[in-house]
Amino acid sequence: MNVFLQVVLAILALLLCVIPHEIAHGLVALWLGDPTAKRAGRLSLNPLRHLDPIGSVLLPLALILVRRFTGVPLVVFGWAKPVPINPYYFRDPWRGMVWVGLAGPATNLLLAILAAALARALFLAGVSNSVLFMFLAIFTVISLLIAFFNLIPVPPLDGSRVLAYFLPLRWRIQMVRLEQFGIIIVVVLMLLGLLDVVFRGAEAVAVRLLGVDVARLSGLWW
Repeated sequence: MNVFLQVVLAILALLLCVIPHEIAHGLVALWLGDPTAKRAGRLSLNPLRHLDPIGSVLLPLALILVRRFTGVPLVVFGWAKPVPINPYYFRDPWRGMVWVGLAGPATNLLLAILAAALARALFLAGVSNSVLFMFLAIFTVISLLIAFFNLIPVPPLDGSRVLAYFLPLRWRIQMVRLEQFGIIIVVVLMLLGLLDVVFRGAEAVAVRLLGVDVARLSGLWW
């Protein structure tokens, strides 16, 4: 039952983390002059507008179950449908994509801090609901994982937008061309163990944000 509960809470937390991430991209793009996401109806909190059947549900569910029942240290991750962005609306397309790219991870960092602060406040108020603390802990970890993972400077991740701005033009173009191999790159990163490093980092920061008492009450680590 505990395993099933963790799976449900993890999928719910993932959805609540990836949707604001994508909306943030669209809002910053709109602020910089690109109405593409708004016209596509992607600045909505309606999850049906953002869900990717594979990336938002099937893949994370499969990774959670495999990690839980086999002990293989797979990193649980997923994605929503990318928000459409047209950088040619920006005064400086390359610089504009830097701000658009940073908007998603920054949103997840903020969400993680808020979730951890709420968990600490509830603990200090005497709340002892372990399921609630489990959800807030999972939410904090996943939000941090999404932020850290997307800051990796390889296409199609958000960090590549930042890196591209500082590269010569011909290298920037090569990075854009690599985006079509995004899924392959992510799989290679996972096989190399890089995603596990990111996951462990997200866990470590989450425990620091939550505090040892809250982390223990969540039941995720002790």
